[in-house]
Amino acid sequence: METYVPVDNRKFLAQLERDRELFSTGAGISGGMMLGGVVSSNPLVAAGGIAATTLFLRRLEKFSRMIRVVSAILDAFEERGVELFPLLEVPGSNPIDLYVRFKGLANLLISIRSMGKSKIVYKEAAETLFVKRKDKGIKKWHPDPLVELSEYQAWLIKNRQQFGMSSREVRKPLAKILIISGETTIDDHEDHLYAKLTGERFLALNRKGTAFVIQEEQIINFMKAYLATYQAQEA
Repeated sequence: METYVPVDNRKFLAQLERDRELFSTGAGISGGMMLGGVVSSNPLVAAGGIAATTLFLRRLEKFSRMIRVVSAILDAFEERGVELFPLLEVPGSNPIDLYVRFKGLANLLISIRSMGKSKIVYKEAAETLFVKRKDKGIKKWHPDPLVELSEYQAWLIKNRQQFGMSSREVRKPLAKILIISGETTIDDHEDHLYAKLTGERFLALNRKGTAFVIQEEQIINFMKAYLATYQAQEA
């Protein structure tokens, strides 16, 4: 059984920055790269041509998105004792991009996704997210990131001791958050699909439990509103 070790947030951030730098300068091409614990050796050679270049750019963008989100959260909440766990391996699934913990108060599971120049649409009847592009029409988002977030929640509860969480703490509020990044935007939805937290409005979708879907630039306002809401409930 793994033993919980206190988190060094800045160490995690520095490692992400080093990994991005190594990858962007070519070390990730000529040798191998690791992102979320998955090693891909010689991706440009293996994939070849345009496909390899696309893979390279996507990986580089992934590092950049992670660094932006982690940096913003640390700048806003470091003094409040936030703990960040980036790129956690989950068997059979994509890694958890970020688990955010405010010990004894609340937990947040975050997936950060970009689907190029497109809009994200939720079809309530199908309880499914779709990706809409002008040139390619609309299609289901696969794998569904809302389903993944529910799988991450189940994994976190099962492996709570790895993070030093008591059975009481695991029952604290947990927000599942899908961050939409880059050129990807969120389409407008019906009013009843939004939730208000301390007066702010966020898209809240019911797919295996509630998940919030927000743009990257909303993450700090969302977290402040989410924490304030549950602190007020406990007061």
